[in-house]
Amino acid sequence: MASNNRAAVINKVLKVVKRHFKPVEPLQDRSLLEHLLYACCLENSLPEDADKVFATLSQDFFDWNEVRVTSIRELAVIMKPLNDPAESAKRLKRILHSVFETHYSFDLEQMKKQNIGLTVKQIEKYKGSTGFIVSYVTQNALGGHSIPINRGLLESMRVVSVISDAEAAKGRVPGLERIVPKTKGIEVGSLLHQLGVELHRSPFGQTARKLLLEIAPDCKERLPKRPSKKVEPPKKTVAKDKVKAEAPPKKEVAKKKAVATKKKETSAAPKKKVVEKKTVAKKKVVKKKVAKKAPAKKKVATKKVKKKVAKKKVKKTTKRKPR
Repeated sequence: MASNNRAAVINKVLKVVKRHFKPVEPLQDRSLLEHLLYACCLENSLPEDADKVFATLSQDFFDWNEVRVTSIRELAVIMKPLNDPAESAKRLKRILHSVFETHYSFDLEQMKKQNIGLTVKQIEKYKGSTGFIVSYVTQNALGGHSIPINRGLLESMRVVSVISDAEAAKGRVPGLERIVPKTKGIEVGSLLHQLGVELHRSPFGQTARKLLLEIAPDCKERLPKRPSKKVEPPKKTVAKDKVKAEAPPKKEVAKKKAVATKKKETSAAPKKKVVEKKTVAKKKVVKKKVAKKAPAKKKVATKKVKKKVAKKKVKKTTKRKPR
């Protein structure tokens, strides 16, 4: 987008935001660490809710080290008034861990004496820090000119065509600090923050929708849309129906299996019987043959014996004849 068109759309955004929201000035008597932790609570929530949560954290706990060793689940319960209590608790706990591991204390006031660039680089190195946190601390604790941009504001700028999709992925709104003077940075930052919180809190609500359409009437197609339910394509359903229709029912399959097993049993049984009969027949034949041959031998033997006896008788009779 050209710089002239971008500046015109940003000015229109500021006009609409001033009509619907009122600026909220943050407390300036906080330390650098307190600004850092307060930004963790404020990122995606309204200033009123962030003030309540920050007050309970600073009063109910003995010190920030006790907050550091508290579990994220317990912190999320305390930070429930925020729009994203779990994410805020993670950011807060991670930043406290990084600060303690880097400095072995929770006193960061000496960093104010450094150059703003060095301090900003150090804050960016803390685990859990985001672009919103860095910009908020730069604006309110270090006196620099940087407008904090939360997630909802970034999406709003993309919807009204202030930034492109590629610029939204980087998390930046080029030219915003040049259009907004430093003297009005805190006021404009508060108004834009409320717009981003509204879109983040109810992206499909009518309030955020009306605001964005008032800024850019041609942004209907770019507005957040509810995710549609996934419907299976008709081809897949038809294929499934065909498979179901072609596949036989379970009862018929079971019957076919039973018939097949019976056929196998019946086909196998006769073979065994035939074999047994053959073996039995063979045995009987052998017995018959043996029985026939044996008596034949006995008869032969008896005939020979009879002949011998007859011969002996003949001899005897011949000897006894008279002379």
